[in-house]
Amino acid sequence: MSNTETQEGAKPRALPRKTRIAAGVIAAVLVVVSGVAYAVMSGREVSTDDAYTDGRAITIAPHVAGYVAELNVTDNEFVHQGQVLVRIQCTDYLATRDHAQGALESAEGQLAAAQTDLALAKITYPERLSAAQATLATERANLFKAQSEFLRQHDIPKEATTSHDIDFATANRNAAEGDVAQAQAQARIAQPVNLNIDDAQAHVEQLQGEVKLAQGDLDQAKLNVGYCDVVAPQDGWVTKRGVEKGDYIQVGQQLFAIVSPEVWVTANFKETQLAHMRPGQHVSMTIDAYPNLKLKGHVDSIQEGSGGKFTAFPAENATGNFVKIVQRVPVKIVIDSGLNPKQPLPLNLSVEPTVELQ
Repeated sequence: MSNTETQEGAKPRALPRKTRIAAGVIAAVLVVVSGVAYAVMSGREVSTDDAYTDGRAITIAPHVAGYVAELNVTDNEFVHQGQVLVRIQCTDYLATRDHAQGALESAEGQLAAAQTDLALAKITYPERLSAAQATLATERANLFKAQSEFLRQHDIPKEATTSHDIDFATANRNAAEGDVAQAQAQARIAQPVNLNIDDAQAHVEQLQGEVKLAQGDLDQAKLNVGYCDVVAPQDGWVTKRGVEKGDYIQVGQQLFAIVSPEVWVTANFKETQLAHMRPGQHVSMTIDAYPNLKLKGHVDSIQEGSGGKFTAFPAENATGNFVKIVQRVPVKIVIDSGLNPKQPLPLNLSVEPTVELQ
């Protein structure tokens, strides 16, 4: 047998025992190191797929009812604060405003007249009382004179007077008594000076109230005319438009919504992931709709309560058939960078955030 055949038929030599042991130790160390590194890294990051883009959607509804005369927006259009979105036919509201203006002017005229009457009352009623008292004093003096003449005519001998003089004295006394009674009545009528003035004052105050009512009606009528123009309360995109030109719309009816440009992420983390989570921690995010968009942000705040606490029918945990369920708590994440200005994020897109715990 040649040397060549001997070499070809020879079996490979086994590694030395020490070499095999060293290789095994190295593999074990690598496994342990990898496990420790994974445990350490996994403990520094938490993530969830229960997250979505969030923002403010403002419902636009009219203050007044009427027919849509102008519709100045289309679906998904970007509008600016103060822009007129819908104009409601306001002919009826203009007529109401003019009527309220006339009612206010009439009430103001009546108030001015009553105020003049009050000013006159403060002068007239005291003077009227003084005049009535003076007249009463005069009539009493006349009565005294007539009474004296009446007594003199009856006391003197009949030969010294005549029947005519006696009758005349009697008539004068009776007339004087009547004049005194009339003067007394006039004095009593003029006596309540303060009450008469208070009555005039009360009339003025009543008309002042009517003026305020008329002013309120006019202000409301003016507001209604202004409400005929439905304007954008802030910048944003028009969504869910449910109105057309010519429609009759009611007060409070939802016409459409405006989505604010400010967008953030609401992530529902498990309660077991919150132990080391704090506001300010860095967050990296991916969006299912835009896989190439890499967003960076930070934890803004953690809601003070799980999502289940604020549902319409919260769970009753005091029952006997309680089953423990891991709760999820909403976390607000603010986007710091990575957004494309030309590519706004619609609300409620699926997001996968990863929070770097510190």
